[in-house]
Amino acid sequence: MVKNKKIPLDEFLKKREQILMHWPTGSSELLDFETAKAYLKAVPDEKNFAKVLRKAKAEGKTLIQPRAGVALLDAHIELLNFLHKEGRADFLPSTIDSYTRQNRYANAEDAIKQSEKQKRSLLNGFPAVNYGVEGCQKVFEAINIPVQARHGTPDARLLSEIIHAAGWTSNEGGGISYNIPYAKSISLEDTIRYWQYCDRLVGYYAEAGIELNREPFGPLTGTLVPPSISHTIAIIEAILAAEQGVKNITVGYGQCGNINQDIAALKTLDSLTNYYLKLFGYDDVFVTTVLHQWMGGFPKDEAASMALISLGAMVATLGGATKIITKSPHESQGIPTKEANAEGLRASKIMTTLLKEQTYPKNDLLEQESDLIKKEVKTLLYATLNIGKGDFAEGVIKAFEHGLLDIPFAPSEMNQGKILPARDAEGNIRILEFGNIPFDDETKTFHKKALEKRAKLENREVSFQMTIDDIYAVSRGDLVGKALKQSKELLHEN
Repeated sequence: MVKNKKIPLDEFLKKREQILMHWPTGSSELLDFETAKAYLKAVPDEKNFAKVLRKAKAEGKTLIQPRAGVALLDAHIELLNFLHKEGRADFLPSTIDSYTRQNRYANAEDAIKQSEKQKRSLLNGFPAVNYGVEGCQKVFEAINIPVQARHGTPDARLLSEIIHAAGWTSNEGGGISYNIPYAKSISLEDTIRYWQYCDRLVGYYAEAGIELNREPFGPLTGTLVPPSISHTIAIIEAILAAEQGVKNITVGYGQCGNINQDIAALKTLDSLTNYYLKLFGYDDVFVTTVLHQWMGGFPKDEAASMALISLGAMVATLGGATKIITKSPHESQGIPTKEANAEGLRASKIMTTLLKEQTYPKNDLLEQESDLIKKEVKTLLYATLNIGKGDFAEGVIKAFEHGLLDIPFAPSEMNQGKILPARDAEGNIRILEFGNIPFDDETKTFHKKALEKRAKLENREVSFQMTIDDIYAVSRGDLVGKALKQSKELLHEN
């Protein structure tokens, strides 16, 4: 059983030799640690993701970052520079293609060649492993702000080696958040081991005085995920990363829709992550937060989509997030044009600017929601720790096996999938079916009464139909799903 223990240096270096053998274009002197460390030490502060995050949090700023990636190197560089200049992005991504995420490098290579022939991208992202350190350095050197790898890769060990050696100072993912929401039959034990390696690599660079940022994927499935569920996963992944020596961590949260709940979630995500890191002995980890704009279905209408994007930017800024992952008004249509991507960025940027002097007032509902999140997170964390006999890595595996941790709508066979969420009358995400989630009776009663209140107002039963209606609601212009008859009428109208 995997343990939450720092990988010994000799074991790490031995494993590294084996991993680098699988690079499809062979070994490279650019992956030599001394060469890589020298290159990373020369990265200017304004292009170091970790340092820009530190500065932004100190200044109380909320920065913006899109998703973007295409198959061809020059086109990818052109896209990133467009999003920086025209979209006013503060950070740039390199969203990795699906073949690379599944370690299918030969397929990615074929797609690159076909993309070259057809002069258009036939991949849904940038195949960083195939371009290697040299190609990824060209990306880094062609842009003037920090770049991060964003992907969804269960086994990102080779990818992580390449992007960090190329000067990319941030990597997204984790052994839980890049498994349960993304994969079907990969074991948690395997993915936790894979990401322990990725984090040990970052910790190794930290020992040489090089600060890199790590970002677990906060939204999980992005579909009606209760804040306490995503917070618990984020905190555990932060603890697992910190054990391997990571010193700069960004924990994330996916916009849920209710302003009060989203702001409570962002503020508690920051405070709880810091609290539990220190409680378990990690006193020197710098924590920032990121809000992912709406991850569910988007309206087809571009104006409605832009309103939803702006709402996300508003709650991120008022909630004190250091970063926003933005969406585009083409979200319901597929991969956006670079122009649409830039529009989403600019809308988010103006919202953060307009709100930078403003604060969200304290109120009873905010305190109630914050207290509920804190209580639920504590319950889930200690249930995980207890079943793991004091070890979070072992505890996560057993907690998912027994349903103590459960993520709504996740495809993984490691996930029981018994938890069902639904919105209350105000649009807060509550829990309809708890499965084996170990909440006490008081907490369960709170959720039950909130849903009963909505049912009474809508003259309906508390049922799974609420969940179905809520999944489609935002794409139809509502936050709370209408009753079945109303939903059918809306669908017919659209």
